[in-house]
Amino acid sequence: MTASPSRRPGVRLVQKVSSTRGFAKVAPRVVPALDRAVHRLTRGKVLLSAQMLPGVILTARGARSGLPRRTPLACMPETRTGEDAVEGGAGGGGESGGEGAVGSWILIGSNFGRTDHPAWTANLLAHPDAEINWKGRDIPVTARLLAGAERDAVWRALLEFWPPYATYQARVEREIRLFRIVRR
Repeated sequence: MTASPSRRPGVRLVQKVSSTRGFAKVAPRVVPALDRAVHRLTRGKVLLSAQMLPGVILTARGARSGLPRRTPLACMPETRTGEDAVEGGAGGGGESGGEGAVGSWILIGSNFGRTDHPAWTANLLAHPDAEINWKGRDIPVTARLLAGAERDAVWRALLEFWPPYATYQARVEREIRLFRIVRR
């Protein structure tokens, strides 16, 4: 079962604000810059945006340049239960028992509801082997673009997890790309 961040104080307000067009214009410049700065200052221990929604720093090779590109991203952690991955993770990136319980992560190419796919999605399509920083730990991962029934099931879980993604999808004609990343 998905542990929705919306149970935390102030999250509903953040969800409303993050669904606005004004947020979509400002956030792509401000949120990643703040996240990178705080992440650097805390030596990878804190992502500012992860105080409301779990997040990772994705390092993937550029689709054309091949150079490493670091991007702070919101994610939906999936906990391991035997062979299957199930949606999970506590709001704010919290996870009891350490990082071992997370088996995979869903990355959402929403681009804050803007017209184009975010560049990091093209990077993962070209170079699926990447690295994430999750709670101060660097983890080698492989990304896979979700499609069909698998994507539909994850999308439903994602909307329960963070409802503003529905607003982002309604705002754009493209299908928002969803990636499942797993440890290598």
